[in-house]
Amino acid sequence: CLPHLAVFSLFLSSGFFAYLKPPSISSPSLDLAVSVLYSVVPPALNPLIYSLRNQELK
Repeated sequence: CLPHLAVFSLFLSSGFFAYLKPPSISSPSLDLAVSVLYSVVPPALNPLIYSLRNQELK
């Protein structure tokens, strides 16, 4: 449950940051980093989370 909450909080915080950041700190590299955190990292961590869950159930 804790890994799920960690990935979910990462997903939400990067989304909040992407939409609520002030325009004065906008840069293409920062936008790219936030979009990678938002769209690539959570799905990439899902297999790791579910493998941990399967080990706990065994």
